[in-house]
Amino acid sequence: MNRLNTQISGIRLDNPFILASGILDENGYTMKRVLDEGAAAVVTKSIGISERSGYRTPVVVEIDGRNMINAIGLANPGIDNFGEEMKIARESMKPVIGSVFGSTAEEFAQLSMKMEAYGASAIELNLSCPHVKGFGQEVGSDPDLVESIVGEVKRSVKIPVFAKLSPNISDMLEIAKAAEKADAYVLINTVKAMAIDIYARMPVLSNSFGGLSGPCIKPVGIRYVYEVKRETGKEIIGVGGIRTGEDALEYIMAGASCVEIGTAVHSDGRDIFKKLSLETGNIMKSEKIESIGEIIGAAIRR
Repeated sequence: MNRLNTQISGIRLDNPFILASGILDENGYTMKRVLDEGAAAVVTKSIGISERSGYRTPVVVEIDGRNMINAIGLANPGIDNFGEEMKIARESMKPVIGSVFGSTAEEFAQLSMKMEAYGASAIELNLSCPHVKGFGQEVGSDPDLVESIVGEVKRSVKIPVFAKLSPNISDMLEIAKAAEKADAYVLINTVKAMAIDIYARMPVLSNSFGGLSGPCIKPVGIRYVYEVKRETGKEIIGVGGIRTGEDALEYIMAGASCVEIGTAVHSDGRDIFKKLSLETGNIMKSEKIESIGEIIGAAIRR
């Protein structure tokens, strides 16, 4: 028995570790390589209706070697140019989750249908990018629009739909309830942040603001997973600052069925997935935990 087996919305995973959107996932070959080297699934780069070049450099700033702020600007090749990348990634025979972003319910539905046609195992709705006007967080902070987007996508595809929500809003539970037709939530996206070059006397990033990720946001992510799981009971994919087996188990005990890994791939390399599986498995064995399922939400106090 593999004690690391888990599932999300009926999608079986051989371990709880998924590559997060935005890291090594615009190219089919890199996605396949990550899957072959230990990830249970991957989430694609967020893809839109048309090609976007994103912001001019610099678009990333490292903080203390473990955390980073990025403002890529949703750079992507456009949905009509992404089919071949999906085909290559799917050669791994593991789940490939298609991340999409748009400004209207109709755009999200159109993108989701194309992702489904490309063979995506599920759709991740980017309702939370913190640094692009007209998309992401700006869309995902409107409860009525969120409800409309999720409902339209659910009517348009047969595969599971995941809503990735933002920590940069005043009421996460309000948005979660607006997205209640989603099969699962993805919590959280990056935290809006910035860095200043004191010698140039100006922001480091060309966009000034970006999204903060890495271990420093882990307590924020865990708090939201715990709160949303306790209030809604829905399945959750945890994201934010996971670098060790202990980190992963915190998220799972807060209510996540599995977790996504992003910044740690940059800081620790692609071996992070095998490392996390080994560490998590060893802790579970020493604590006599036989399966991921028995500890999902174990820390929640009603």
